[in-house]
Amino acid sequence: MARASGCSVATVSRVLAGTRPVGTETARRVREVADALGYRPNHAARALRSRSTGTVGLVLPQITNPFYPALVRELTHALNADGRAVLLADCDDDPAAEAEYIADLLSRQVDALLVIPAHEDRSRQAVASAAARVPLVLMDRGCGPGIADSVAVDNSAGMALVLDHLVATGRRRVCFIGAAGTASAAAERRAAYAAGAGALDPAAPDRVFLGDFSVEWGRAAVDEVWQDRPDALVCANDLIAIGALQRLQQLGADVPGEVVVTGFDDIPMAALLAPGITTVRQPVPELAAEAARLLGHRLADGAGDGGPQRAIRLAPELVVRESSRVAP
Repeated sequence: MARASGCSVATVSRVLAGTRPVGTETARRVREVADALGYRPNHAARALRSRSTGTVGLVLPQITNPFYPALVRELTHALNADGRAVLLADCDDDPAAEAEYIADLLSRQVDALLVIPAHEDRSRQAVASAAARVPLVLMDRGCGPGIADSVAVDNSAGMALVLDHLVATGRRRVCFIGAAGTASAAAERRAAYAAGAGALDPAAPDRVFLGDFSVEWGRAAVDEVWQDRPDALVCANDLIAIGALQRLQQLGADVPGEVVVTGFDDIPMAALLAPGITTVRQPVPELAAEAARLLGHRLADGAGDGGPQRAIRLAPELVVRESSRVAP
């Protein structure tokens, strides 16, 4: 390749490894020759030499939640742009399985980890132990202070947007359908509802029904709450809202005339239903970009050596659709 490009072996090596700056024209010529010759880097050999595998482990609580595939897509693009590949593990909301996957990824010599914890308390030990070994960033959920850098949407701000919208549309008999787990997103949304719902009705903060983040729970919850005829169902995520909407339609309820339904996350299905679901949109591209940026800083500095931990909270956006849009 050096002979074909008219460059020295050292220059070719610098261009392909990206370790030192090389002139634009020289780099272009080397890459053109590499493409013509079908050159592909040997990542295993590079890892032995540099002690870096160019891989990042990503541990999710449940890939079947439609919110996560969109996030994985954005993360993969962001990390690939930095020359890093992603190894994905789905722990199915099981902290024990999560700990095993983290250990397995570390044994494969990943350079860093991105983790969405399955459980705020039971995930802490495995996550903290991993954060002491490699750069680690928590996403979407936390597992206690002092563990690692984190990036997530501002759940409290998102719930405040929903409640302000319900006030503006004249709703009062509001109830919350959420998840009983200790995942920080569930707890933060639940707490924000309890803190703000009193502005609609003094009894509203106590109208809380907890299950899990699933369509099935959304359906079942409606059977629990509908006898009291609430005029708004505030759901902790879009899957719950979808299930609630389906059950309300089966019961012949008028949505949004009789009762409005809101969700959280803005998964694609929320816009496809009839009526479309009003929801809080998480800024997924920004979430992925910030996670990749935090990880890049830690990789440059080394695990535990990059200064104080950073906690980034991103602003959400309320997307108003037909499930809460009542004609004047």
